[in-house]
Amino acid sequence: MLQCGNHLQVNCIVFDKTGTLTEGKPLVVSTRLLKQIVLREFYEMVAAAEANSEHPLAKAIVEYAKKFREDEENQTWPEARDFTSITGHGVKAIVQNKAIIVGNKSLMLDQGIHVPVEAEELLAEAEGMAQTGILVSISGELTGVIAISDPLKPGARDAIFILKSMNIKSIMVTGDNKGTAYSIAKEVGIEMVIAEAKPEQKAEKVKELQAQGYTVAMVGDGINDSPALVAADVGMAIGAGTDIAIEAADIVLMKSNLEDVITAIDLSRKTFSRIRLNYVWALGYNVLGIPIAAGLLFPAFGFRLPPWLAGAAMATSSVSVVCWSLLLRNYTRPKKLDSHEFREIKIE
Repeated sequence: MLQCGNHLQVNCIVFDKTGTLTEGKPLVVSTRLLKQIVLREFYEMVAAAEANSEHPLAKAIVEYAKKFREDEENQTWPEARDFTSITGHGVKAIVQNKAIIVGNKSLMLDQGIHVPVEAEELLAEAEGMAQTGILVSISGELTGVIAISDPLKPGARDAIFILKSMNIKSIMVTGDNKGTAYSIAKEVGIEMVIAEAKPEQKAEKVKELQAQGYTVAMVGDGINDSPALVAADVGMAIGAGTDIAIEAADIVLMKSNLEDVITAIDLSRKTFSRIRLNYVWALGYNVLGIPIAAGLLFPAFGFRLPPWLAGAAMATSSVSVVCWSLLLRNYTRPKKLDSHEFREIKIE
């Protein structure tokens, strides 16, 4: 779905990671506690703090925490007071009179929380498996590490490969940690990665690429991506993303499928090609037709166009341009997509 007429003659695409290159349906795969605490109590406090967050990783944690309360009809969490979302880093809140901080390593360091060597090793282990390590601090002490996995979208690797064949540079900019970001980038074939980026840094990177002469498209799905979607020459939002991202974008990929990024760019190139063809045809037609209609050939050959015929010829020029343009209705997706295995991602 196109929301504006911005051109798509892009030669550089900036991708978000979570929900864009990955399925956006992360799952908790492991939990390591660093302090003496019952796992159920641990997740009750973490879920209470994360319940107000819209981030996919937060939703994964809350969903996992529900498993500890399956036997209860009422699955409401303890009250979280003074909830604060630190965009691109995590959240913090007061739950059961305890300060809860859930997020990445940089958030812990910013809040003055010591990250022990054991936690560093667990983070490195998770990153090596392309997982995201989430740190949890309770009452000022690092209490646990949650590993979350978000698999790649089917066809993500093929999409990047095809974009390379179209001479389009692909870059990944994510708020995730460097280890996970580089692991995912390696899997899909992206060479340039900016990790642990805040929303404003994503927008700054887009502007930096524009200053280098690139025409930049941004593909994202979250609130964190909105500034970059606005800054880009063309913003593309994943259809299953947040309302804010969709409003900020120029194009909405309704099927949440990376194949549509390629289709949109290919269609735009064909459209611009048709515009140029129509311009050349109309210019040539009128350069020849107008002098003849004005009587240029009459002195030498005694030939001139009757007014009705000149009017008909002028109308023919306009009709031919419209007909050429209408042929775009028969557009079919690039054949190179048929040789790769793409399929629609259904978001439940």
